[in-house]
Amino acid sequence: MMRTSQSPRARVERPTLIPPSVVTLATVLALAMLVLSAFAGRANAWTAEQLDVLERISQKLGSISTMNGEFVQFGPNGGKAEGNFYLARPGKLRFQYHPPTPISVTSDGKQVLVYDKKLQTYDLWPLSQTPLKFLLNAKLDLARSEQVRHVTLEPDLIQVSILDDSRFGGGVLALIFDPETLELRQWTVTDQQGLNTSVAIFNVETGNKLDKKLFKIPYALVTQANRERQQNN
Repeated sequence: MMRTSQSPRARVERPTLIPPSVVTLATVLALAMLVLSAFAGRANAWTAEQLDVLERISQKLGSISTMNGEFVQFGPNGGKAEGNFYLARPGKLRFQYHPPTPISVTSDGKQVLVYDKKLQTYDLWPLSQTPLKFLLNAKLDLARSEQVRHVTLEPDLIQVSILDDSRFGGGVLALIFDPETLELRQWTVTDQQGLNTSVAIFNVETGNKLDKKLFKIPYALVTQANRERQQNN
């Protein structure tokens, strides 16, 4: 197991989110994440410093096979939710929200399930049509992607803004990295109304062996529940 510099043994304080004005594009409306290897084309004209940063971030993220930790999420209305996350590349992820939020999000590499325990609803999406496909891609090449639109280098952060046109929504994802370690600290998704949802991660560990059951989707149960819901409507 390898523990990143984000997560000493002692429980750390929850991170302070970078203000949305710093991590979003004012002129672009939408939501975003993408598979960067899914298209070919002319790379953007980055400076040598920007190109070096994008290549090193790609290598950093690509070297991570598993990751787990805690997250705190702030929605556009100011609502706050917390929980644990588990990631296994390629394709697998679980967000388990803490009560009172009754939600879990699971990707098994092909489908993404959003389960609401309170309402007993199961919403299933192809992974390829959701923003999660970016974080779960095992092969990243940010430097060659035309969908990486902006790279901002500041003393206290690196921001990479990515454009996506997937069926799920299409829009912009701002990824925030530590400039020293290149570790992912936060991301902000902007929806089609220009509303922001920010997620910061902490107490992060990499290289752990994660239980395969974390990423299992009960397809038979999902099918049965959705059939009963349709019958009742």
